Formats: sequence, structure tokens, C-alpha cells
Amino acid sequence: MNGRLIRTGLRRGWIETRQTFTNTSDIIGYAFAPALLVGLLFFLRGDTVPGSDLSLGAYSLVSSMAMLLVIGALVSMAQYLTMDREDGTLLRAKATPNGMVGYLIGKIVMVAGVSVFTCVVALVPGVFLVEGLRFDAGTALTLLWLVPLALLSLMPLGAVLGSLFESVRATALLMLPAMAVTGISGIFYPISALPGWLQGVGQSFPMYWLGLGLRSAFLPGEPGRHWQTIVVLGLWAAAGLALAPVVLRRMARRESGSLVAARRERAMARTL
Repeated sequence: MNGRLIRTGLRRGWIETRQTFTNTSDIIGYAFAPALLVGLLFFLRGDTVPGSDLSLGAYSLVSSMAMLLVIGALVSMAQYLTMDREDGTLLRAKATPNGMVGYLIGKIVMVAGVSVFTCVVALVPGVFLVEGLRFDAGTALTLLWLVPLALLSLMPLGAVLGSLFESVRATALLMLPAMAVTGISGIFYPISALPGWLQGVGQSFPMYWLGLGLRSAFLPGEPGRHWQTIVVLGLWAAAGLALAPVVLRRMARRESGSLVAARRERAMARTL
């Protein structure tokens, strides 16, 4: 992958990010789920995790931030891909040299920006609602490598999964396996309470390591297996970045103007 292609993808991603953040309805949509989370934190602010002195609000905030990143990187990536497939954006990208790789880089930049935005919307008011969060140089350093690496481990996977669906409505089905895997990854519930074989399954996915890393960054006394986190997330990112362009190119080869027109007609029929 040459530098010119990377720069083209980054430029495309910046343009898409700027466009979506100047759209009021988009911003409201991005802020809706974090706003609900902040409302929930208000009612949890005085509680503690059973059997410990850890603030339940702080634990829930960090866990929810991990969930927001997972949903943004995995499900939203698949939905954006499907929307671009329906409106012909992918077909146009197919017509340019290395267009699919540039498209993937651009979409990664845009989805990463949106995902980080949703977490900031939850974190900023959450800081004033709950106690027990840690903010120091270690927190900042952990976030600087953890969040980009976690997003890179999940977004190419979202693109691959999104290529399997032909409609945005169908991609909503991804929420079910995403929630199931998140449920066994220890984000909201201690993974040690699960059967041994299920713990192994949960630890094989990026969600577990993202949650572990965020807890070690924000919650005092939480252990962080940073080197293991880097290795696992790095392997997922490398595999996804290698696989996603191949899958997208194969999918794009099957695209045609007639297929795009047929999808538009079906979408209009559903609207009417």
C-alpha cells in the first residue's frame, strides 16, 4: 500500500467526517445513545459494585464506553457499507484504481471519528456525575494506543460482515451476535464468573481486551495486561486490514448499475 493511496483515503475520510459533523440530524443521532447513558449514570452515582468499594457508576461508564466503541466500529461500519452499496457509492469506488482500498481507509477514518465523539459525549458529563475515575498520564498514554488499535481491530471486521448484507435493515441483525459476544467478554459482567471454556472464547475476541484496557486506564487498581492486549488487538487488526479489501473488491465485482437501480426501487417501495 503506497503513501499516495493512504493519503487519498485519509483525505476522503476527513471530508466525510467534516460533512457528517456539519449535519445537525447526524450529530443528534450520534449523541442520543450517550445521552441515555448519562441519564442512567445519574441514578447509579451513589452505588458501589457489590463486594467492593468501586463506584458502580464509574464501572458502568467505562463499560458503556467500551460498548459504544464496539457498536460504532462493528455495527455502524457494516451499516455505512451497506448504505454505500445501496446508493451506488461502492460502484463508483470500484471504477477508480485501488478505489476499494481508498474507500475502506476513508470509512475507517470517519467511523473512528464518530465513535470517539460518542464516547466523549458520554465521558465529559459522566466525570461530573460519578466518582472513582482516574485521570493521569497513564490514562492518557493507555488511551492513545488502545482506542486506535481497538478500532482498527473491529472496523475491518465490520466491513467484512457488512458485505454479507444487501440492505441496511438486514444489518440490524448484527446487533444480536455483537451483543452476545460482548456479553461473554467481561465488559459488563466479570468474565471469571463464566465457565472456563466460555472464558477462553470471550478472551479470543477484541471486545474483551478493549474492556480490560479501558478499565485499567480509568479505574484505580484494575490490572491491565497491556502487552497481551497489544498482541491480540494487533493480530485482529492485521488480519482484518488484509482481508477486508479483498472481500470488498470481490463484492464490488458483482455490483452493477442495474443492481443499484433495483435496490433503490425496493427502498422507495418500502418508504411508500
